Amino acid sequence: MRKLVLFDFDGTLADTAPDLAAAANKQRVRRGLPPLPYEALRPFASHGARGLLRAGLDLSPEHPDYEACRQQFLEDYEQDMTTLTTLFPGVKELLSTLKNNDYAWGIVTNKMEYLAVPLVVHLGLYTECAVTVGGDTTSHAKPHPAPLLHAARQTGFEPSQCIYVGDDQRDIIAGKAAGMATVVAAYGYCGQETAVHAWEADAIAETPQDIWPAIQDWANR
Repeated sequence: MRKLVLFDFDGTLADTAPDLAAAANKQRVRRGLPPLPYEALRPFASHGARGLLRAGLDLSPEHPDYEACRQQFLEDYEQDMTTLTTLFPGVKELLSTLKNNDYAWGIVTNKMEYLAVPLVVHLGLYTECAVTVGGDTTSHAKPHPAPLLHAARQTGFEPSQCIYVGDDQRDIIAGKAAGMATVVAAYGYCGQETAVHAWEADAIAETPQDIWPAIQDWANR
């Protein structure tokens, strides 16, 4: 029986944090503030504009300046989102292994489609990717299971035939709510101090190379 492997994007397949952090620092510079060290911003990369603006400027969505700053952040990011972004080491080999073993794979991200799809194309993933679901593809974003269920329907798989890999707790919440197996990408942006074991995923991958054995364990159950 064929199976479907679904991946989060930022912090799971792609190391997008350098370009996201640069966009956040541009907002600080616009306000006469010095850039923050990359290490201070990296843990917030999976949380998009909301997380990075909170980390970089202590701006929450309730602040009157938030929406204008968010739009500027997104414009700055879109302009330079391919400058430093790369696949994590081992990801290309993992995707080749999936293909060679007749697994379909796709992407479910909270990144909006107009940003996600060009990056998927830029990184050379688009032709092999069975489905790309953005944060605005369905009426709900993760941790709601709707995006994952949409990906399964689009590719003709039942949730029980799917496994979801992500680096944030909301990925695991969404995957479990969708009735899928789950794997934590602990090498991503969740942070070394995060108690990922408490998320109760089916497996924890410390590196991309750990994902294929986790998938095999799940498939053989």
